[in-house]
Amino acid sequence: MTIVDDLGSPGQPEGPPPEPPAAHVPPPEKVEPRRRKMSLWDRGKLLLLFVVAFLVIVWSQVADNPLITFADAFRIETVESQWLLWLAGLELLRQLHYFVSERWSAYHVFWTRKVFGGTDRALKKRFSDWTRFRLARVIKIALLVVLIALVAGAALGTSPFLAIFQAPALIWQALPFILQLAFAFFFIAFQFIGLFWLLSRGGVDTYYPDDIKTRFSDVWGQDHVVQRIRENIMFLEKPDEIEAKGGYVPGGLLLWGPPGTGKTLMAEAVAGETGKPYVFVDPGAFINMFMGVGILKVKSLFRKLRKLSLRYGGVIVFFDEADALGNRGSLAVTGPGGGPRGFAPPPFHGTGCHGFSYLSRDTQSMLFRQSMRTGSAAAPPVEEPRSRFVMGGAMNGGGGGGMGTLQALLTELSGLKKPRGLLNRWGRRALGMRPKPPPKYRILVMMATNMPESLDEALLRPGRIDRIYRVGYPSKAGRIRTYQGYLDKVPHEITDEHLDKLATITPYATGATIKDLVNEALITAIRDGREVITYRDLMKAKQLKELGPPEDVEYIERERHAVAVHEGCHAVVAFRVREHMEIDLATIEKGSDYLGMVASIPPEDQFTRWRSEYEADILVSLASLAGERMFFDGDSSSGVSGDLESATTVASFMEGFWGMGSTVSSYSSARRLEVGSPGGGKGAPGKDGSTEEVIRRALADRIEDHLGGLLDKAAEILAENRSAVLAIAHALETHKTLTGEDVEAVLTGRQGPTIDGRVYADPDFLAQLEEYHAAAAGAHRAHAPVRLALPAIREREEGSSAAATPPPA
Repeated sequence: MTIVDDLGSPGQPEGPPPEPPAAHVPPPEKVEPRRRKMSLWDRGKLLLLFVVAFLVIVWSQVADNPLITFADAFRIETVESQWLLWLAGLELLRQLHYFVSERWSAYHVFWTRKVFGGTDRALKKRFSDWTRFRLARVIKIALLVVLIALVAGAALGTSPFLAIFQAPALIWQALPFILQLAFAFFFIAFQFIGLFWLLSRGGVDTYYPDDIKTRFSDVWGQDHVVQRIRENIMFLEKPDEIEAKGGYVPGGLLLWGPPGTGKTLMAEAVAGETGKPYVFVDPGAFINMFMGVGILKVKSLFRKLRKLSLRYGGVIVFFDEADALGNRGSLAVTGPGGGPRGFAPPPFHGTGCHGFSYLSRDTQSMLFRQSMRTGSAAAPPVEEPRSRFVMGGAMNGGGGGGMGTLQALLTELSGLKKPRGLLNRWGRRALGMRPKPPPKYRILVMMATNMPESLDEALLRPGRIDRIYRVGYPSKAGRIRTYQGYLDKVPHEITDEHLDKLATITPYATGATIKDLVNEALITAIRDGREVITYRDLMKAKQLKELGPPEDVEYIERERHAVAVHEGCHAVVAFRVREHMEIDLATIEKGSDYLGMVASIPPEDQFTRWRSEYEADILVSLASLAGERMFFDGDSSSGVSGDLESATTVASFMEGFWGMGSTVSSYSSARRLEVGSPGGGKGAPGKDGSTEEVIRRALADRIEDHLGGLLDKAAEILAENRSAVLAIAHALETHKTLTGEDVEAVLTGRQGPTIDGRVYADPDFLAQLEEYHAAAAGAHRAHAPVRLALPAIREREEGSSAAATPPPA
């Protein structure tokens, strides 16, 4: 039986017995041809325990009666305590059975399959590895307590139950006074040891092979990373192939990338594919109130990993959110640029146009990093486009979880060469012998973070973290595969064409966001009384997740028209000048921090950006200001603030860093080296200003000139497409929210999914739109109600025979 076998193998590392690697199809039961050989200590320590217990009973007889000799007491106890001799005999017989099993294959297979095989299979079906391990340990502790009670009862001449309580008092009385003081000292020390031991528990979860069902087939959209990780599995399962040629097995792996891209899932898949134990370390496991507890946790963790590695032939440990542990804390107390940590209002903040949504992802990321710096609105651009912003920190000024925690982790990652066992280290040295070298621990350390810049360089050096993989946003093919995987789990009516469209309009979707989107679509379908997901449900879910639920408010008519014209200007300029993005959505439904928005997406995966694309982004941003001035007689609203901030930030980087302006010198280098203002014509500051002021003034002038030219260009584009702006504004006022296909239908004068754009090609209808806009603009100036009703589309559709041509400019 498994439990009996475990009980009879003292000295083995803690942990349940090894299991064959888990797989989709359970492998046939495999029996080793011979039993693994045991060391001399493991073979004889139970016999030694029984011998010591027998001698304790004999010694108690001699101590109680000085007239009896040791030989007489030995003969008497041989009869009265023969149960101990029987136990010793059974243990000797069991060790003889193991000795034969280690050398005779047929004998071992017979006992393993024929005798104990049925019992083992029944226990495996009824109890998991972890449960059987716990039961075996409880039984061993219980048997040890029973043995101590029986020996104490025999020595004291009383019942074992009473003896177990009397023995400590008798031992205390028998000790000399000095030993009593020493015992009291160690008892007080053990109180603190016990306290810190309790504090060092928790935060580490162990999963055994049967507990992990995740495989690489469950990881979608990251095939290139999965392929690389498979190599690490080969090194873990067949390390001799690389070690035989003089190499070493990589033992550390870092997965970094945006949240939700599947880093934790990959770690689980590694454990599932290898059939090795999987130890998950909670991000906050090493954050403690008392100094030194984190060090104890690290050492306890790696002690456990070494035991599991020896028992199972390997183990995977996964540190999630490794930046919580892997930084020294010195960068955490300051924000970008060395200033105190804090946030300035983001460029898309406020109750104006959502000027953030129509920008490309790269531009959005840049603006977001720019917004996370402290300073006034007049502060210069940061010195580098990619600001180094480190969050987190440590209590007591240490790295991650406290003083010394990171250092302890670094030591354990590279210091696994210490010999095992006290007897091995001290006993063999006392006898003048060299300690046995430690075994090769097969420990694969995996870490995940979305802030790799906050990790300490000492942690990432080869020998600790040998391989670093970026788990980025999945490609379009990866997104299609991920959509397929999650949609296959629910009833749906999504075609391959829909999947391709979904993957296109969600360019930066991760596995987590796709899973959430499909789930939200399922909730929408159930709410509507349906059991099957449609493409429309996914579109509703996408809009809800990206924009949030719209606020239940209604604009006054003149403000509604102004917001619609504002968004119409964005949409028209985006459609006319920007080729690297497609309009995904246009809306004038008020959200939590915007009055309306025009969101754009890239039609394909692109990894480089060009000057023409950035200038197109700026034109789209400035279209709101140019359009409001044009349509409202030079007046403009505060809703353009976010657009102007976005345009200014992009232009600043174009002029000062990317060589996309009138000069090619770098602002950051000129500022750092104090060589004068790039493009300013003077190498030294004037009498009234410092070099920094000259550099800022020159850069600000070039940015203003650049933006002024682009603002004039945006005004020209809108003047040429005036009717198109009013057409989009009318469609927004009528339907509130338009898809990108409907926006294109209005601008090209064709039939769209929900809107017939041909009506906007009718000159008579366009004249009505001009008349309505004039009334709305007059109401805006007079702060009065609009005295003309919004033109109705239905009346025009019934009698219109307009050709399917774009609205005239």
